[in-house]
Amino acid sequence: MTTTFDHVLSPGRIGGLELPNRIALAPMGTEMGTHEGLITEREIAYYTERAKGGTGLVMTGISAVSQDYEVINPGLCRVDTDDCLPGLTALAASIHAVGGKISLQLTAGLGRNINNVDPERLPISASDNPHYARPDVLCRPLEVEEIRVIVQRHAEAAARALAAGIDAIDIHGHTGYLVDQFMSPVWNRRTDEYGGSTENRCRFAVEIIQAIKSAAPGLPVSFRLSVDHRFEGGRTVTESQRIAQVLEAAGLDLLIADDGSYEAMDYVFPPYYLGDACMAPAAKAMKEVLSIPVMAVGNLTPENAEAVIAAGEADFAGIGRGLIADPEWANKLRAGRRGDLRPCIRCNAMCVGHAFFAEALGCAVNPQVGFERERVLTLSRRPQHVVVIGGGPGGLEAARVAAQRGHTVDLYEKGSNLGGVLWPAATPEFKKELRGMVGWWERQFTDLPVTVHLNAEVTADSPVLADADAIIVATGSLPIVPRGIPGIDGRNVVEVLDFHLGTPVGRRVVVAGGGLSGADSALELAQAGHEVTIVEMADEIAKDMIVINRITLLRQLAQHGVRILTGHTVTAVDDTGLTATDPEGRPVHVEADTVLSAFGVRPNTALPEALAGRPHVIPVGDCVRPAKVGEAINAGFMAAFAL
Repeated sequence: MTTTFDHVLSPGRIGGLELPNRIALAPMGTEMGTHEGLITEREIAYYTERAKGGTGLVMTGISAVSQDYEVINPGLCRVDTDDCLPGLTALAASIHAVGGKISLQLTAGLGRNINNVDPERLPISASDNPHYARPDVLCRPLEVEEIRVIVQRHAEAAARALAAGIDAIDIHGHTGYLVDQFMSPVWNRRTDEYGGSTENRCRFAVEIIQAIKSAAPGLPVSFRLSVDHRFEGGRTVTESQRIAQVLEAAGLDLLIADDGSYEAMDYVFPPYYLGDACMAPAAKAMKEVLSIPVMAVGNLTPENAEAVIAAGEADFAGIGRGLIADPEWANKLRAGRRGDLRPCIRCNAMCVGHAFFAEALGCAVNPQVGFERERVLTLSRRPQHVVVIGGGPGGLEAARVAAQRGHTVDLYEKGSNLGGVLWPAATPEFKKELRGMVGWWERQFTDLPVTVHLNAEVTADSPVLADADAIIVATGSLPIVPRGIPGIDGRNVVEVLDFHLGTPVGRRVVVAGGGLSGADSALELAQAGHEVTIVEMADEIAKDMIVINRITLLRQLAQHGVRILTGHTVTAVDDTGLTATDPEGRPVHVEADTVLSAFGVRPNTALPEALAGRPHVIPVGDCVRPAKVGEAINAGFMAAFAL
């Protein structure tokens, strides 16, 4: 049955602002600004592309209103001086030129979560809270006069936004940032007018809302609230409902409902383990007590977004990483092109991952992010015949981009399915978006000059290479099998990819190797009811995984009773399981019906080496260096873009 999106595509209203649909680009930092925190042309292009794609409201990442009491990180957007006006004005004009609307998110600061601790200037907070990353450092409680200065800075920032042509203001009140610290009993132990009762703890937020309303009359104001902090002692839904009512009474026009905090960071940027619409209940809880519109966020697909709005559990859908992956989210839904919507695989690798290291926002599945003006796919002046060898993520993206540039493409895959490792790796429900990516490429090929050849292995002397103008080699990787381990080729040993392809395993499984593939397989097995142990030589499992995703993985492994033995080196396999040496060198035997071999992979260099002397041969992806999916996709894009 075809799903329609009548509710999510219907017009919406926030205060006096009319919007063409209920889709918003949820606030998320870009790290594309100047070192001084000013908006750049690169950032403007990024936001404009999302507005051009039909997004009802584009919301910026956080913009600092003050450096009076804490120094913000270099590159973080600032609106605390008139120096920001030219950039803000250019941003608003660019968004309006394509028919969009723009909201500016303001932040009072991070407080106890500030990244850099200055020994000469203590971090600030509502009370004398320990610094999040440095518990030995106590924050300095803000004085009442200092609170009033920060409120005034919000007014000044809002006035600049109004002068620049910005359409709405959002207040960053979640994730345990400074405003959130005031609202939450776990961090606010004040005894003055800013502490104690719910109303007093909300006073800082209320004064900010009212100051913005006064300084920028007519601009609607939204507020992002963590409904459930998701940690012991943090704010719960009941308290958040009371807070939301106080904010509405202060004149708020829209409540953005999510979960999480620095103590539960995975809910701030929910990875694939948390599933679809993982924070929709937060929006529903807000709708129960508010009369103003509520926005739902958190791993929303078009179907989820439509469902929560149709059910009256939210009024707007905040799409963050989904709109990074595909800026034409709204336009494609309106045109009935749901199948052309590029999925977000929720890997957090190049969006959140980059932001954590103060690098510009990128995307694992959309290599044009951050390069909207530089990486425009135009027709080549010299169309070529391009042969792509390998139907994994790097090869699929190379084939798509080459064909979009007007080249004729023949794609050869030795297996019976496209997708390479994506196909078997995506068997668990929590990785379904990976298979969605394979389907997306297949759908693109139906409208492009790409001929797919399955069950077709190509060698260096294959005739299909004879008339190729360019050869892109994406033959992937091969599993590492440590032949020095006795019994590693036993009948009870199953290679991890073979398991995903359907090879049966016993009730008790020991996973030899705790990298991402081994750890995800262990979780999948445990969720299916198997008794699982992971044996890993390093001191941690999934060490190369982005920390946010890893938080959820470790928690779910623990919840499902997975035993983890780190610092253990596998020395032998037998019919009853495997033997390893522990960190002290003592032998440990793990009984199991099946040993899952997940020792990692190595580049499949045979074909690239055989073609090394031939001109116009471009190896990409794991056959060059095993890496994450996003790196293979981006490499495939760039190889074809350069043709």
